Amino acid sequence: MIRVKICGINDAAAMRAAVEAGADLVGFVFFPPSPRAVTPARAADLVQPGPARVGLFVDPSDEAVAAVLDAVPLDIIQLHGEETPARCAAVRARFGLPVMKALGIAAREDLAQLAEYAPAVDHFLLDAKAPPGAPLPGGNAAPFDWSVLAGASVPRPWLLAGGLTPENVKRAIEIAGAPGVDVSSGVEARRGVKDPALIARFVSAARA
Repeated sequence: MIRVKICGINDAAAMRAAVEAGADLVGFVFFPPSPRAVTPARAADLVQPGPARVGLFVDPSDEAVAAVLDAVPLDIIQLHGEETPARCAAVRARFGLPVMKALGIAAREDLAQLAEYAPAVDHFLLDAKAPPGAPLPGGNAAPFDWSVLAGASVPRPWLLAGGLTPENVKRAIEIAGAPGVDVSSGVEARRGVKDPALIARFVSAARA
């Protein structure tokens, strides 16, 4: 079954919709510049049984990660910045949790970095490269050429991200051969505000 992650959960309605739709993972953004960012206390209030809890960080210090983990029982740490393989390995060793590394993809040659990161991480999130000058490393509603991934050997479990919507997710999965998908802006009524109906439609379409 296709695994589905709803990222950028920041209110109770979105969390409830993700749980009711049967999402496998939910993401909480601990990166203040994002319109989807939450505090550790807010994330703790939103947590519900069911989906695995993923904390998204961008080039965090150990202290920043520890502060979140003191409040929120995360299952996976997602690193969405410029973290090196060595830094990913250090985070995994320090906190004893699986690490998901987000990597920007635009062309086939970008897949070469997978081999370098594979020993240091447990999951990959393959996202569109952020446009030059973009203030956020992800969540920019930008797709990439999914055929870049067709037939690729990805050495860890992975999710496809970048510009996915209820309307295009089925085709994206078919083209890329993705075993799972991640969505944030594609299920929003407006930037930073999730639409429960779109969450339900996305999960249904991904698994159709």
